[in-house]
Amino acid sequence: MNLLYPSRRGVLGALLLGPLLGAWATRAHGQTAPAAPSPIVQPSAPSKAAFLERARELRDAAVAAGDQPYGAVVVRNDVIVGQGRSEVVSATDPTAHSELMAVRDAARRLGTRSLSDCDMYSSATPCPMCQGALYWAGIRRVYTETTLEHGLAPKLAC
Repeated sequence: MNLLYPSRRGVLGALLLGPLLGAWATRAHGQTAPAAPSPIVQPSAPSKAAFLERARELRDAAVAAGDQPYGAVVVRNDVIVGQGRSEVVSATDPTAHSELMAVRDAARRLGTRSLSDCDMYSSATPCPMCQGALYWAGIRRVYTETTLEHGLAPKLAC
């Protein structure tokens, strides 16, 4: 058999057994499929103050885990669709800010990269990196304790 032109049997065998062997190899090395996201705690009465309170709870959870004190939630139609707490220290990831973690969570849960119909509630004013990510995700408004009334539109400028 010529190695440049494999037989049909070899090609069909590789197509049929490849996925099975790949799954076996993944399990054999301790890797598993990503777990389904946990349910998001919703406030009893949706309001700007309640969403900001949830961001503060996530901030407190970050502190309890030994991380930086930041938390954020992404809200669409008065429902929290994504949440995040700072994981910069625990994940050893300088980009794991709470706002980015919330955007990633919302995009994953909603199955889209466009969050143009969503708002964010954060325990602090987002840094320039997070502002840029919120801009590119299409977040409409960002609310913090100091901007709770009208919020801010994300921008690309520093």
